[in-house]
Amino acid sequence: MRKKLFLLPALLLNFWVSSMYAQSEQPNILFIAVDDFRSEIDPETKAFIQTPNLDRLAAQAYTFNHHYVQVPTCGASRFALLTGMRPSVSGHLSNSAIADNMIGKPEEERPESFVHHLRRNDYYTVGIGKMSHSADGYWYGYTEPVSEQREMPHSWNELLFDYGKWGTGWNAFFGYADGSNRQGMNRQVKPYEKGEVEDEGYPDGLTAGLAVDKIKELKDKDQPFFMGVGFFKPHLPFTAPQKYWDMYERDEIPLSPVSHIPEHVNLKSLHGSGEFNGYHLNDEEAGLDHAVSDEYARKLRHAYFASISYSDALIGKVLDELERLGLAENTIVVVWGDHGWHLGDQLVWGKHTLFEQALKSTLMIKVPGMEGNAAVNTVVETVDIYPTLMELSDIEPAYPTDGESLMPLLREPAQGSNELAYSYFRRGATVRNARYRLTKYFREEEPLIELFDHVNDPYESENIAESHPEIVEELMPLLQKEYNGFYQQ
Repeated sequence: MRKKLFLLPALLLNFWVSSMYAQSEQPNILFIAVDDFRSEIDPETKAFIQTPNLDRLAAQAYTFNHHYVQVPTCGASRFALLTGMRPSVSGHLSNSAIADNMIGKPEEERPESFVHHLRRNDYYTVGIGKMSHSADGYWYGYTEPVSEQREMPHSWNELLFDYGKWGTGWNAFFGYADGSNRQGMNRQVKPYEKGEVEDEGYPDGLTAGLAVDKIKELKDKDQPFFMGVGFFKPHLPFTAPQKYWDMYERDEIPLSPVSHIPEHVNLKSLHGSGEFNGYHLNDEEAGLDHAVSDEYARKLRHAYFASISYSDALIGKVLDELERLGLAENTIVVVWGDHGWHLGDQLVWGKHTLFEQALKSTLMIKVPGMEGNAAVNTVVETVDIYPTLMELSDIEPAYPTDGESLMPLLREPAQGSNELAYSYFRRGATVRNARYRLTKYFREEEPLIELFDHVNDPYESENIAESHPEIVEELMPLLQKEYNGFYQQ
């Protein structure tokens, strides 16, 4: 387990939580999951992206500037979120991790997810959109009809999705404004689209509408609610109504500060942007042997930023309804990105690496009675969210998680830290502390060890493991302590 630098005495913390809600009912929870929502590491780009609603939320919330996911792929990252556990077998790195471990299993004493545990503790749970890996909460293939098999069979009182003109969740996930989708078009599509439609012209707009309507119903329930809302964008394809594209001047969009292969890094640590290149009407193909043109890089970054601004507007609609109904005063709000995304960084367009851009994602938490525009620079992990929500809900966890509650940081955001975050993928394991990232790969291709200094090299452009063996020696026991050996099984 990671070392805690600051920890409230249990009695004091329990008193604070109980007194926090002494004059009101148990808190509701609104959990908003956003697919492929990276956390910008470049201050120039971060300032450039237009997210007025998230900025408004940040004025009342805790924004975790160094939040890292356990696995840089959708299903596996969400499995770690929902269970509060780091991967312990290779199957936990798969997009099917949730389905493989939950579908067909009888309800057991140990809950399948924190949503399940909330439900068993009198929360009314509603899932809308992509909260697990499947686009609508039901398990079926990309080209198959909608199934009745829930991916998380014991977690939800209600699962909702508006399929609109797309017909299935996966068609909607890869959908375009005319109702077509990537698989139906045999991938003869572009990875972006500027739609001449209103917000409801894409699936996420329908998801926001469902969420707004459901909040109105939940207001009158005699029990607290957990509502999970999963937005697709900015996942590929980068599709958004034109008005969000119009928020940006393309010529002003900054390019990646590290659009090259890092020094002393094997290409096996990266990948050739296969998911991105799977959109066969791409203007240019990406690859590790060349960078796309500056013009196309700006177009793609423009599309990604527009998709983020679109999701921001939809998040704003949900938050506005929460406030309009008077529920914001007793509702915890979490906004979480399931992993990051390389926007040409290290020549990669996509996730699926153990580099900062793929592992660092957005995390914001607003707690009633603790509002206050706080930036938290401590290194934290996705698995920390589970125990945090349990503590905020005053519910005893059903089992010890790999994560640790973030409550101490919510009380003292400015506390210094030497905390650690662990991630796994591409036959490698990595640990991130306040200054360094150390990665070890279990493969034939060398170098097997990578070390990046985030004080002198925040974009991970040079592996310094060979020139700083003393730092590797210091950090390696920390990595080995949490590595479960599943690459060698």
